[in-house]
This record gives sequence, C-alpha cells and structure tokens, in this order.
Amino acid sequence: MRSEPLVSIVTPFLNTPPEFLAEAVESVLSQSYPNWEMLLVDDGSSVESTSMALRYARQYHGQIRYLEHEKHQTRGASASRNLGIRYARGEYIGLLDADDVWLPHKLQDQVMLLQLHSDAGMVYGNTLYWYSWSGNPEDTRRDFLPRLGVQSGAVVKPPKLVPLFLEGYAAVPCTCSILVRRRLVKEVRGFDDKFLDLYTDQVFYSKVCLTSPILVVDECWDRYRQRIDSSCSLGQKTGRLHSARLEFLKWLANYLREQGIQNATVWESLRKELRFYDDPGLLHWRQLIRYIQRRSKKAWVRIGRQTANVGLFLVNRVVHARLRRDR
Repeated sequence: MRSEPLVSIVTPFLNTPPEFLAEAVESVLSQSYPNWEMLLVDDGSSVESTSMALRYARQYHGQIRYLEHEKHQTRGASASRNLGIRYARGEYIGLLDADDVWLPHKLQDQVMLLQLHSDAGMVYGNTLYWYSWSGNPEDTRRDFLPRLGVQSGAVVKPPKLVPLFLEGYAAVPCTCSILVRRRLVKEVRGFDDKFLDLYTDQVFYSKVCLTSPILVVDECWDRYRQRIDSSCSLGQKTGRLHSARLEFLKWLANYLREQGIQNATVWESLRKELRFYDDPGLLHWRQLIRYIQRRSKKAWVRIGRQTANVGLFLVNRVVHARLRRDR
C-alpha cells in the first residue's frame, strides 16, 4: 500500500440526501486501489447530511476526513473543492460529487494510466448519465454514455481540447471522471471561487487544458446521477444555465488576455460562442443539436448523430461567416 501513490478524493456536499452521500463514500471504500484519502467538505449542510459525513469520518479515522468552512458557511462548490485540495496530501486529486459513484477499478486504472503517461497532467474517461438509480424501469432506458469526441488513448496537447469543448465537438468530462496531478492543480490555482455551482468544472478544465497535455480514454469508470433538483437541471428550467455560460465565456476571454494566450483557434472558437448570444435563434438550434449528439447511443440514433454533426458544422459556418462580415 505504501508503495502506491496516495490519491486524495475531494467530495463537497450541501444537503445531499444521506443515502446518496453514503453511496458515494461506499463506492470509494469499494475501490480495488487501496492508497487513498477522502476529504468530505461540508458546504453548510443541515444536520442530517453533516451527521452522515461525521459518522464516516469517525468510522474510518485517518482515511476519511471531515472539513467545513468557517462558521459552517455555504461558500459554493468551487470554494469547497479548493478547501479540500488545500488539505489534500496525495500526489493525485480525484473529484467525486456527493451524489455520484465510482466503479471499483476507477482509481486503479487511472493511477496506472498517469504513471504510464508521465507527460499527461490529467486523465479522464466517459461517464454514464445515470437515470436508473431511481429503480423505475422507464429510467433504465434513459441511461446513456455521451459521444466522447476524442480518439481514445490520445494524449491531447494544449490547447486543443479547449475549442473542442467550446464548440461541442468533444464531450466535456464530468468531474467524477477525472484524475489530475496535484502539482498541476496548484499550478493553475484550482477552482475559481466566483463560480458557485454552474460552470465550476469548465472554468477549471479551461485552465488545465490550456496548461498541460491531457490523456483521454473511452472507458467508463463512474456514474453521474441525474436529478430533477440538481444545479444543472434547475439551471435549465430557470434559464440561468444560459446566463451562466455567458459568464463563463466572458471569464475565459479575460483569462486568455491575462495569461497572454493568443492561440488563434481558441480565440476563434470563443468568438463564435459569444456570437451565439447575439442571435437567440442560432443558439436554440445549436442547443438542440448538442442534445441529439449527447444522447445518441444506439444504432438507429447514429444517423441522428451524423445529421447533428452536419447541422452543428453548418451552424458554426454561419456564425463564422458573420464574424468575418463584422470585422
């Protein structure tokens, strides 16, 4: 055990149903890879969730630790992850939200991959969008793996992934999917505390993918629980998801300027994405196309995927032409 690198797992939670939090912790306890520590970061939860976390911290003293913000404040997902990272001792950082689960070989496989690919600062795979947790037979048919959009086994040099994520040609990894070197997390200064719940991940990925080569593997090591009361679901219903994306895009533009990044492909993709917000019609069609791309999985739906790819290409060409016209 001591010869294996230590992995620090950061799990923020805010009023997560105790049964979900327990499933997340148990999925870590079931890992075939033994040398890990888990940091349960309380973002100001009620007694029920806090008690569950404290119970695990007492039962697995030394391997599972409980952290909270000063005065039990609610600071948001980014600040909570940063708190866990600050106290992490491992060579690698894994992220597991409190309602998601890891499959048993997640850490063993990903640690081995990062050891084999010493140039890669992070590895990620595919993630099951998990509806069947409900036990409803109809939800079983809703489970899906998104189209990864990147060649499996590729070490992608910076900044190639950034425009692929921006324009929807590659699926943005779920936070439960990644394993990242702690030194890289420190180099990019972790998460941005200003992003409380939405786009916390994409801010972090942008910094990482602009800095380091990334290993992408088309393997599924985790399950992303789909809930009607999640931040993303509520953001879609209220329309806040669109404004949050615009906030992220503006942040990225400022970050590129601050870092002196002048890569033409990244800037062109960013300008295209910002241009969509000037044309609600194009934005609507692009969102529909991305939904089809993400959900397509069975043979008959692959036709829909191919059609969506063509549609996305055409929509992007329209935006590109308007950008050229506006210059």
